[in-house]
Order: sequence, then structure tokens, then C-alpha cells
Amino acid sequence: MKLLDVVQFRNSRCSFYALVIPRIISWHWILFFRKHSTIKYRRNIKDCYRILDVPEGCSVEEVRHSYRCLAKKYHPDSGSVSANSGKFMEIDEAYKALLTHLDKEAKKGEGQDNEETQTEYKVPQHRHYLSFEGVGYGTPSQREKQYTQFRVDRATDQVLEFRKQKLERQYTENSLVAKDVRQSKKVKITQAIERLVEDLIQESMAKGDFDNLSGKGKPLNKFSYCPHIDPMTHNLNRILIENGYQPEWILLQKEIRETIGTLRNKVLASRAKLGDPMTPQKRKQWEETCDEFKEDIMKLNKRINDFNLVVPLLNRQMVHFNAAREISQAEKTYASQRETVRKAEEIEADRIEELKDQQFKLKKILLNWMKQLKTF
Repeated sequence: MKLLDVVQFRNSRCSFYALVIPRIISWHWILFFRKHSTIKYRRNIKDCYRILDVPEGCSVEEVRHSYRCLAKKYHPDSGSVSANSGKFMEIDEAYKALLTHLDKEAKKGEGQDNEETQTEYKVPQHRHYLSFEGVGYGTPSQREKQYTQFRVDRATDQVLEFRKQKLERQYTENSLVAKDVRQSKKVKITQAIERLVEDLIQESMAKGDFDNLSGKGKPLNKFSYCPHIDPMTHNLNRILIENGYQPEWILLQKEIRETIGTLRNKVLASRAKLGDPMTPQKRKQWEETCDEFKEDIMKLNKRINDFNLVVPLLNRQMVHFNAAREISQAEKTYASQRETVRKAEEIEADRIEELKDQQFKLKKILLNWMKQLKTF
């Protein structure tokens, strides 16, 4: 029984090796053994040209390009439908054989050229590289192609460099023009300020404002206020301020304050003119007044925008006025004024009543006194 088990086990091992080992040895191992095997299969060069689908006398680059295309098509790992390991092995052998053949032909041709040149004259070995401006390597046809590509690249670089220099010149010219314009504007502003200051000084001198000065004939105290500022700038600012010159943002601020005060008084006067209670006609007049007030507030807010653009300090910027809030404030002010007037009228009425009572008492006292005189 034991002998039968041993025989069955050995038979099963043989069948296992017969089934599994051929599957383990894949085409990778076949290629490895074929590559490192000492047995070389000689193929005809014409067959190699036919297998690689290239014409006879082609260059090495054409052979390599054809080999790549066929490898993508027949390589087992390419995932292509036409993948075939046997066909790929045949293509690989033909490719190697054809490269070896082309290499030998190239060396043979170089040897013949060297023999011919040695028989005619002796020149340096690098003399043939003096053609095509010394660009490229390989056969003359290959070097000619490389030299053509080199010329195209050089022409492209020259065009790009020319455009770059042109743009740089234009930018330099534009920057110089802009700089000249800014400089001219600065000079004009400086001259205008100087003329303004001179005119104000002359006007003040004509009015006699400089005749009775406390410091007349004494030198200016340049650093009396701030020692860190430029003396000329400090004196110029002081002269402008003393002669009534004010910056634009100060004038705008003053204008805005005066305008909002005028508008508030106007809407308050209109509300007081209509009185209470308001009839439908007076209500319509009040709505028209409110619409006109809102338009004026919109214009004033635009002036505030202009002021915020020129004011030098952020904490001096102003916020927009709300027309609805201003109208509500005007109505509250009118109500408070009316209440004040009502209270004043009541106080005046009470005072008049007291005066009447006093007059009546005085009259009564006077009558009593006259009656007493008559009795005497």
C-alpha cells in the first residue's frame, strides 16, 4: 500500500512539473536565453530590410524609427491587439543585424575616403568639420540636416532678440517722455506757486500790511516751530497761511459744512412754513421739498467723494449724509421748536393774566380809596 502511494505521488509530481514549468518560463526567459546564447542565427541583409520595412541604403535614424514603430505594434507588453512575441523576436534580431551591417559599411566608407585623401594630399583629420560652420556630427547628409536646423534656430533667436530690443527701446522712450512730462508739470506747479506767493506778497505790501510788523528789520527765525522740516518749506507754508492761502481739501471741507448747514436751515424753514396740521395740499408741497432736498444731498455726497480723494489724513475723511435721516431730524427739530414756542406762549399768557389781575386789583384799590375820599 505504501509503495502504491509513493508511485502515485511521483506521478503527480511529474504531471505538476509538466503543466506548471512551461507556463513559468515565459517569453522573457526565452529572450534572455536567445540573447546570451552562443548560437548566432545569420540572416540575410535583404530579409532584415524587408522585416523592418525600410528601403535599402537608408540611414540609421530611419532604421531606428521603423524599429520603434514595429516594437509598439508587436511587443508583448504593449497591450496592442497585434502583439506577438515571436514576431517581435524576429524584428529585434533583424534590427541588431542591420545596425551591425550599417556600422560596418560606414567604417568601410570612411576607410576608403581616408585612403583617397592620403593618396592625393595630406590634410588635418578635422578639416571636413570646417564646412557647415563646424556644426553637427556624422555623415555629410546628417550634418547638412543638422546645419539646416541650426540655421532655423539661429534665425528664430535673432528675430526674438530684435523684437526684445525694439520693445526695450520703445519702453525707454516712453519712460523718458513720461518722466519729461512729470518734470514739466512739477516745474509748472512750482512756478505757479511762486507767482501766487509773489502776487500775495506784493498785494500785502501795497495794502501796507508789512509796515507795522513787530519783527520788522529782524532776521527770520527759521526753526521756531519744527527743527526737522526744511527751512524753505517751513517759511513758504507760513507765508501762505498768513496771507490767506488754504489747501484744496480745507476749502472743500469748509464748502461742505456751509452747504449742509444751508440745506438744513432751508428744509427746516419749509417745514415751519407749512405748519400743523398739514392739509393734503401742504403734504404734497412737503414731499416736493423732500425730493429736492434729496437731490441736493446727492450732489453734496459727490463733493464729499472729491474731498476724500484729496484729504491727506485718513482721520479727516467725511462720511455721506443720509437724506432720510436729515429730514427726520428736521421734523424733530421743528416739533421741539413748536413745543418751545407753545410753552413760551403759555408763559406769556400766564404773565399777561397776572398783569391783568394786578391791574384789576390796582383799579379796585384805587376805587376804594376814591370812595373813602368822598365820604370825608
